Amino acid sequence: MQLFAETLTVRTRHPFIIARGGQDSWRTVFVRLVDRDGAEGWGEAAPSRFYGETVDTVRVALERFAPVLADADAWSIEAVERAVEQALRGNAAARVAVSAALHDLAAKRVGLPLWKWWGLDRTAAPLSSFTIGIAPDETTLRARVREAAPYPILKIKLGSSWDRDVLRIVREEAPRATLRVDANCAWTPKQTLAMLQPLTDVGVDILEQPLAPHDLEGLRFVRDRSPIPVIADESCLVATDIPKLVGVVDGVNIKLAKCGSLREALRMIAVARAHGMRVMCGCMIETTLGIAAAAHFAPLLDDADLDGAALLADDPFTGPGIPAGQVTLGDAPGLGVSRA
Repeated sequence: MQLFAETLTVRTRHPFIIARGGQDSWRTVFVRLVDRDGAEGWGEAAPSRFYGETVDTVRVALERFAPVLADADAWSIEAVERAVEQALRGNAAARVAVSAALHDLAAKRVGLPLWKWWGLDRTAAPLSSFTIGIAPDETTLRARVREAAPYPILKIKLGSSWDRDVLRIVREEAPRATLRVDANCAWTPKQTLAMLQPLTDVGVDILEQPLAPHDLEGLRFVRDRSPIPVIADESCLVATDIPKLVGVVDGVNIKLAKCGSLREALRMIAVARAHGMRVMCGCMIETTLGIAAAAHFAPLLDDADLDGAALLADDPFTGPGIPAGQVTLGDAPGLGVSRA
C-alpha cells in the first residue's frame, strides 16, 4: 500500500475555547492508503498538543509508517496496526488515521458500511451532545446557546472565572436541554465539591474530567460525594488505563486521537463493559472524515460527543453526521465519506 498525506486547514464557526485555551483555525491531516489494485481507504489525524502531537509530528510519523505499509496485507488489520505501533510508539492521532483508512478500505472491498461489517445496529446509536465552548461574555454565550437550539444535549465547557453564571445562563436559554459539563482538568477537588450543588441545581447529568489526569485519588474523592456520574477523559487513554479507574470514576470517554486505533477503541469498550462502567466517545475538532470513524461504533456507546465536524464553518467532507444530535450512519461502503 502507498500512503499519501494532505494537510487541511479548517475553521470553527466560533473560537473554540476550553479551560486550557483554544482558537478558531485548526489543522488536520487527511490520509489515503492506496493498495496495489487502486482501491483506497481514508483516515484523518486530528493532533492535540496536550498529547504531544502537532501536524508536523503527524507528518513525520506517517513517513515512518510508510515503509511498514508498503508491503503489508491490507486485510491483516490487527497485524498492521501492531507493526505501525512498533515502528513508532505514541503518536496516536497519526496511527488512528492509518487505522481508519485500513478499516475504510476493508469495508469498501466487501461493499458494506463499517457499522454493518461489524454487525452493529445503527439505530442503537445514542444522541450526540453539542459543545458550548467558553465564551468571552454573557451576550456571546446566550447567542451561542440559542444557535445550538436544534441539539437536545449540550456539553458546557467550564473552567473559567464565571462558571456558576455560565450554568445559570445556559439553563435559562435552554430550559429543556440535557446538560453535561466538562471542566478539562481545571478544578481542584475542593473546587469540584463547591460546584456540585450549582451543577445539580441546573440538572447536569454528567461531570467530565474535573481534575488533573494524574489525580486519581482526587477523582475517587469527588466521585464518592457526587450525585452526578463522573467520567474520565484525560485520565484514560487506552484499554490498560481502565482497570485502575474502577471505583474511581463512573465511566470513560474514548477518543480515537488518544487511543490510536479503531480496534483499541473496541477493546476499551469491552474492558469498560466488563467492569460495569459507562462508555462515552468524544472527539477533537476534526472533519466529517475523523468523526465518521468513531460514529461507526456509536451503537456500542452509552453517550456520544461527536460534534467536532458540526462545529466547523468549512467541512471539506460529507458523510455521517449528527443532525439535531442524532448520530446518522448511511449505507455507503466503508466510512461512507466523500469530498465535499
